[in-house]
Amino acid sequence: MSTVYLDAAAAGPVRPEALEAAWPYLTGVFANPSSHHAAGEASAAGLEDARARAARVLGVRRHEIVFTAGGTEAANLAIKGLALGSPRGRHLVTSPLEHEAVRESVDHLRRLHGFAVTEVEVAPDGTITPSALRAALRPDTTLVSLALANTEIGTITDVRALAAIAHEVGALVHTDAVQAAGWLDLRGLGVDALTLAGHKVGAPKGSGLAMLRGRLPVEPLVHGGGQENGRRSGTENVAFAVALAVALELAEAERAERVARITPLRDALLERVLAAGCMLTGPRAPRHPGHLSFCVPGRSGESVLLDLERRGVIASSGSACAAGSDEPSPVLLALGLPRELAQSAVRLTLGGDVTAEQIEEAGRAVSAVLCATMAR
Repeated sequence: MSTVYLDAAAAGPVRPEALEAAWPYLTGVFANPSSHHAAGEASAAGLEDARARAARVLGVRRHEIVFTAGGTEAANLAIKGLALGSPRGRHLVTSPLEHEAVRESVDHLRRLHGFAVTEVEVAPDGTITPSALRAALRPDTTLVSLALANTEIGTITDVRALAAIAHEVGALVHTDAVQAAGWLDLRGLGVDALTLAGHKVGAPKGSGLAMLRGRLPVEPLVHGGGQENGRRSGTENVAFAVALAVALELAEAERAERVARITPLRDALLERVLAAGCMLTGPRAPRHPGHLSFCVPGRSGESVLLDLERRGVIASSGSACAAGSDEPSPVLLALGLPRELAQSAVRLTLGGDVTAEQIEEAGRAVSAVLCATMAR
């Protein structure tokens, strides 16, 4: 029995092109990029080339890119760094649907730095309206943090429109684009900070970046040698920065074809799920092209996942960062779902390399498991 991997929102394989590009910086070009000699300058040249390539994908300037050790660090740097570096008020706006990295960063600022926090009202399908954001904003709002694509329910947020509203009161805007990279256009969003993770686009785990606009004051999380324009100290991981830049370029170049091919495959799975009587979470549209999430009344999500794995389908119940918790997802509870129903959540997320044959195989397994469940 073959295995169909449908947990791409958690991680995907490293692209061979990214590994090939990174290899020289793990072997021959190994010097510290801060060293003032020829070997160090070779490493620094590779790092700056990676920075320029990532910047071109995002449509920003090279000095606005800060390489990090993943999406979580990037989100922490953007949120804490901008909030603590801003001379404005001490009010934050976010949503109850954000990833743990965002929620915990905001809560840290509330608990230890006295920031007030407002969670914007969300619709039952996870969408955020302009009027809801306006109601949450205050004259002293320092920062608004909203994900571009939700990791658990696939909702796509109109960040461009919401950023314009936040800027009307002078607030800065951060968007978590971890799930959006390679699937949505990340250019021209009008945000002040954008963060992403390498292992969602074909780079190694432990790679990521934060785009921090212009010369905004940023309080660093890590102090030391002042690398990354003083925004993140520590010797840079040149190899991973190069791998991330190459993977991002490839993901963007292939984005239109990937979306066109994967969306109907996702919809084929969606029809099987709905035919079995399950409840879709998040909207049908606009929705992340490779994302399908639903609840299975009368079952725990974990038991459904075990049944699917026995039939060769690897999936998840939500964010990998919260895996193993017995508590229902706070995202689903924020949508108004009862606790028991929220605990039945299942998430199927398609990578860009999944085939129609694999989805047909997965569809048969999904139908078998879900129809057997509903027949009980």
